[in-house]
Amino acid sequence: MSTGVIKRSISIAGHRTSITLEEPFWDALREIAGAEGRSVQSLVGRIDAGRGEQNLSSAIRLFILDHFRGRATDPASEAV
Repeated sequence: MSTGVIKRSISIAGHRTSITLEEPFWDALREIAGAEGRSVQSLVGRIDAGRGEQNLSSAIRLFILDHFRGRATDPASEAV
């Protein structure tokens, strides 16, 4: 598994922003977005809207952690 850091630009709420995440987090973000039937951009927009003053990259990492923790503790959850 590669852990290289990747920087990408995404449009959120009409403005461009750069997000820097390790490759496994980008993979997880695509996996979650796909399971929800939405684009990565749309999912990041949702995370951005609820992050408050938190750094966006950090908010994304914590969102992913919460997502997979929830799956680990809920035996009825789907295999995303």
